[in-house]
Amino acid sequence: MTPQRYTVLIVDDERPARERLARLLEELPSWEVVGSCATGAEALELAQRLEPVAVLLDIRMPGISGLETAQHLAVLDTPPAVVFTTAYDEYAMAAFDAQAVGYLLKPVRVERLRKALDHAARLSAAQLRQIAKADQEYAARRHIATRIGEQLRLVPISEVILFRADQKYVSVIHRNGEHLIDESLKDLAEEFSAQFVRIHRSILINAAQLESLDKDSQGKYMIHLRGYHEPLPVSRRQVSDVKRFIRGDDGKNLD
Repeated sequence: MTPQRYTVLIVDDERPARERLARLLEELPSWEVVGSCATGAEALELAQRLEPVAVLLDIRMPGISGLETAQHLAVLDTPPAVVFTTAYDEYAMAAFDAQAVGYLLKPVRVERLRKALDHAARLSAAQLRQIAKADQEYAARRHIATRIGEQLRLVPISEVILFRADQKYVSVIHRNGEHLIDESLKDLAEEFSAQFVRIHRSILINAAQLESLDKDSQGKYMIHLRGYHEPLPVSRRQVSDVKRFIRGDDGKNLD
């Protein structure tokens, strides 16, 4: 009887590292390499097409980091299990241990690889956020993952105009359209606090898209954004925070 074989995708920006992992996997008869690539963007495309059981994912990569890639992989219809490969120090790895996340320290050894794959788990968005918070070199994601039909598309954060919550859904409104995402406004506000400001309990705007902040005929503050057709109300409780976020120290033109 032929033993069951599981598929794995290798993602690392260094070719020698990819080749070493591929050689090690040849020693594990239960695992078959179905693809390898050097970037997070390639990993997402291959994962959607090949649907591997597991992904060996380097954390430190240019462009889309391994952590961000894992966050996007987690929202696929059939998300793969993820094992991170890394040269992290022991302090940083405590975050992975706390979330029961599989990882391999480089240089990877075959027995550790076998055990990591045997215990690989599909990671939740909450687990990945906790890991990211503990990573002192972590930066907020550069993209938001949206679903268009069966395809996962990445929207650059720089192109996002605003996030809007409506009951249990959040819409991301960007230069090329509007899509629903499976994320909370609270988490988005926390992650992107350096770039986005909450103007209402249901609206988070990209401050870089701000065109003006004015009062209407009733004395209510309204924000106008580039690329968005209608003014947005600023709630009374958010006015001070909005001013503090977008003004110069002198506060000119905001009253």
